[in-house]
Amino acid sequence: MPENASATPAHHTTPPALTRESLAQAALRVLERDGLAGLSMRKVAAEVGVKAASLYWHVRNKEELLDLLNDAIIASAEPPPREGGWRVQMRGYCWNYRRLLHENRDAAKVMAGRLAPGPHMLGLLDDQLDRLREAGFSDAHAALTTYLLSSFVQGFVLQEQSPLSAAEAEGASRLEVVTEVRERFRALPVEDFPNLVALAADLTEPNHDVRFEFCVERILDGLAALLPPDHR
Repeated sequence: MPENASATPAHHTTPPALTRESLAQAALRVLERDGLAGLSMRKVAAEVGVKAASLYWHVRNKEELLDLLNDAIIASAEPPPREGGWRVQMRGYCWNYRRLLHENRDAAKVMAGRLAPGPHMLGLLDDQLDRLREAGFSDAHAALTTYLLSSFVQGFVLQEQSPLSAAEAEGASRLEVVTEVRERFRALPVEDFPNLVALAADLTEPNHDVRFEFCVERILDGLAALLPPDHR
């Protein structure tokens, strides 16, 4: 090589195939395999066949990687059909979002509380706001409703996926834990805990779909009160 020729140092070379999108997809694969606790810059780098230092050309740190991951997860979200009125559509948003969070390991942990408006989230959020404003919600109520629904679904899924007790964390099935708690409620002194004894079965209803449906419908009832009577 001629003496006056310059070469870019190896550590300044960005692998041509390495992009923010490819990093997000690699992070998704690591998340599915190792969970959020096992997600690291080193593992994501290994997933795309580079050294961890190469990632910093595209993301500043792990938190920025999580922003990309957040949008990669939401990329597969499907907005509900535009039919049936605002209640039907917002109900669809809730059920679809819950399903999405269950389909991607630890997705609720990644997304809860994170406001990282990537391209996929921008499109979905704008669509939801458009439906709410078209239904007659004020701008402020439309904005607050998106926060309410996403926060509720994330929180519900986090509870669904968290151990009910030490017993479940140590290997017992959820049904076994729920059954044991139900029997403990029923065995309480009725003179001291009349409501727990009477409602033991209702309090330990193991069907999460039933609980989710109840919560969503009550939230929609509350939101309807914000609209003029002819829009409800």
